Amino acid sequence: MSGNTKTLRVRIKSVTSTMQLTKAMGLVASSKIRRANEAMQKGRDYCKALEDTISVLAADRESLKSPYMQVRDTGRTRIVVIAGDRGLAGGYNANVFRLAATFPEAEFIPIGKRACERYSQQINSSEHYTFDDALAIATELCNDFAEGKFDRLGIISTKYNSVMSQEAFIRWVLPFEKSKKNDTAGIVFEPDNLTVLNNVAREYVAGMITVCVRESFASEVAARRMAMDSAGKNAQQMISDLQLEYNRARQGAITQEITEIVAGSGD
Repeated sequence: MSGNTKTLRVRIKSVTSTMQLTKAMGLVASSKIRRANEAMQKGRDYCKALEDTISVLAADRESLKSPYMQVRDTGRTRIVVIAGDRGLAGGYNANVFRLAATFPEAEFIPIGKRACERYSQQINSSEHYTFDDALAIATELCNDFAEGKFDRLGIISTKYNSVMSQEAFIRWVLPFEKSKKNDTAGIVFEPDNLTVLNNVAREYVAGMITVCVRESFASEVAARRMAMDSAGKNAQQMISDLQLEYNRARQGAITQEITEIVAGSGD
């Protein structure tokens, strides 16, 4: 019986240590949420401005001559996959990779340590990813697309709905779609719409990548906080159950000892 109580004490100590770790990780995630949400919101505003600009440019008939508006169907797809730098964030990374798996023939460009490890490419960080990093990738992607090396470009990232809800989705970036925007009167681009569209393409792609990285990071820290909160509650429940089992085992051991003493004194 004493061996059983010793095992339970060790188990309680182990679970308590784990609970303290999950609590600390939850606090770190909480401290990052406000800053991540602010960056995400600014990114969303920037994304809206970029999309409105491209929509106006793509509404011009001359813009149809742009290499970035050419629709091809040779089955070659490139997808930027944005995942986290660490695990312990519930289904955050798994959801991204599950969606990516639905495009088995695609060529993947990973962002985030977990994605880089999965696709065996040079490690980069999603938390510290900058616009300059995105611009370097966007320049290469735009050049390759204009040369016809692939047909379409997408970005798999995570959409932040709330602290409780995040979902993986894909945003198609290239080719640009023909716009039906009618409210373009009075908007003049110099020297002309086609030239501006061709020159703004890489900044647009870089902006979309940066925006998706920021929203994905906000989703990651929210998912990690929820996962750590859940883990902490589960650990607390486990400690309560183990403590109850320990008390019963200890009481049983005391009862057995008393019984043995009483039996011995009768002899």
